[in-house]
Amino acid sequence: MNFSTINWLAIVVAALSAFMVGGLWYSNILFGKVWMADSNLDTETIRAGNKGKIFGFTAIFSLIMAANLAMFLNDPKTDVQWGTIAGLLAGVWAFSAIAIHSLFELKSWRYILVNGGYSIVSLTIMGAILGAWR
Repeated sequence: MNFSTINWLAIVVAALSAFMVGGLWYSNILFGKVWMADSNLDTETIRAGNKGKIFGFTAIFSLIMAANLAMFLNDPKTDVQWGTIAGLLAGVWAFSAIAIHSLFELKSWRYILVNGGYSIVSLTIMGAILGAWR
């Protein structure tokens, strides 16, 4: 693998896009209330969480996901269309893993759709960014 053809700035931007999508996705505007209810969480419990740990590891894992997707897209023929499709396919893969784990944890389909849907949307956007910014 030729790492010199990887756009590391695009990886950082793609990872940041997952934060933006997550901030909206898990807000009360979209699915925050549903996600909290199906996760058996309340506002106090969330406020008591270690924000440094949560956001720090989220940043690390978002960077890993973006870098991994960029490596799969590391081809001169990659464009925004292929990046978007590859991101969508990676999102379906992630959705499936979330569904499997959640089914064994006896989570609801609503929970699976919220968390899996986030993976599909965020990875699709990551792929679009990485494909467009070669």
